[in-house]
Amino acid sequence: MVLELSAQEMSTLPGSGARTGESTESGTLTEVRLSSKVVLFDDEEHSYDYVVEMLTHCCEMSREAAFRCAFEVDMTGRTIVFHGDFDECKTVCDKILTYGPDHRLPQSMSSMNAEVQH
Repeated sequence: MVLELSAQEMSTLPGSGARTGESTESGTLTEVRLSSKVVLFDDEEHSYDYVVEMLTHCCEMSREAAFRCAFEVDMTGRTIVFHGDFDECKTVCDKILTYGPDHRLPQSMSSMNAEVQH
């Protein structure tokens, strides 16, 4: 089962979609495509509560969006948790990788695994 978010729901995720910015050369608005994403991978060492807590902290998601991602990673083994330029994605990914173990589960020894993809 794959949990799919509508365009409206995706737009509520920080770092999702495209950004507009003012071009310094022409003074017109231009669209900047977000070319990278952060992918979170499932494991058996973290609870739903941990995933929701970690995503609200690291990705600044709402609890509802974080729960949808926790469900998707549990069901499919992976989920995209952030879109942005490479540097933004690297920062978010580093936060996830250093968030620490799930204090709720004694077998949890480290953070969840995530990576930046283009």
